[in-house]
Amino acid sequence: MSRFVPTPARKERLADVVYGQILTEITSGHLKAGDKLPSEAELWMRFGVSRPVVREALLRLQSDGLVLSRRGVGTFVSKQPSTRLTELADSSELSRFLRAFEPRIVLETEVARLAAERRTRSDIDRAREAIEALRRAIAAGDLGQEQDIAFHDAVAQAAGNDFFGDLLNGLRTPVTQTMNIGLELARGRSAGRRLRIIEEHTRILDAIAAGDGDAAASYMKYHLMQARAAVLDAQHLEASQALGIDPS
Repeated sequence: MSRFVPTPARKERLADVVYGQILTEITSGHLKAGDKLPSEAELWMRFGVSRPVVREALLRLQSDGLVLSRRGVGTFVSKQPSTRLTELADSSELSRFLRAFEPRIVLETEVARLAAERRTRSDIDRAREAIEALRRAIAAGDLGQEQDIAFHDAVAQAAGNDFFGDLLNGLRTPVTQTMNIGLELARGRSAGRRLRIIEEHTRILDAIAAGDGDAAASYMKYHLMQARAAVLDAQHLEASQALGIDPS
C-alpha cells in the first residue's frame, strides 16, 4: 500500500472534508481497491479532528460503497471511482452532493407513485416532450441537464401537489451538481449508456401513463440509484448491463 499522506482538514464541514480527502486518495490511486485504511485513531490524529468526525466520514464512505469495514480487522477500499471524479467537483463537496440523493430517492419514488394515480393527458405530454428533448440533446452531444431536470419536474407536477416541486427545488443545487458530474462521466462512456438514461425515463413515464403506481415507483428508484452509481462506480453500469440486471 502506498504511503497515506493527508492534508490538514478545514474547520468547517469536517466530516465532509475528511470524506473528500480520503476519496481523493482513492481516486488518485494512492489507495487502491483492497488497500487497508489507517485505523480511526491514526486518522483522527493525522487529520487533527475528533474521532466522531472520522467515524462519520468512514460511515459515509461505507454507505457509498467505497470502503468496506471488517469487524476486528479494519477498513478496506472496496472500489475505485473514475479518476475524473475529483476533477469535476471539489472532493469535500462530493459527500454533500451524494447525500442529497437520499431525500431525493425517498421523495421522487413516492412522487412517481402519486403521478400514476393523478396524471392528466397534458402531464403525460409534457413529460414525453422532455424525454424527446433529452434524446435530441444527447444526439447533439450535449449533456442534456436542462432536459433531464424538465422530465423530473414534469413527473412532480403530475403528482398534483405543488409542495413536491417546492421540495425538489430545495434540493436543486446539489442535485444539479451531481447530475452534471454523472452526465459528464457518462459522456466519456458509450452512447448506449447515455441512451439508457432515456430508456429509464421512458419506463417511468410508461408506468405513470398506465396508472401503475408500484411500477412507476420501482422504475424511478432504480433510475435514481443508477444515477448515483454513475457518479461513484465507473464499472457499475456497464457491469449491470452485462449481467442483465433489471429494476423489476
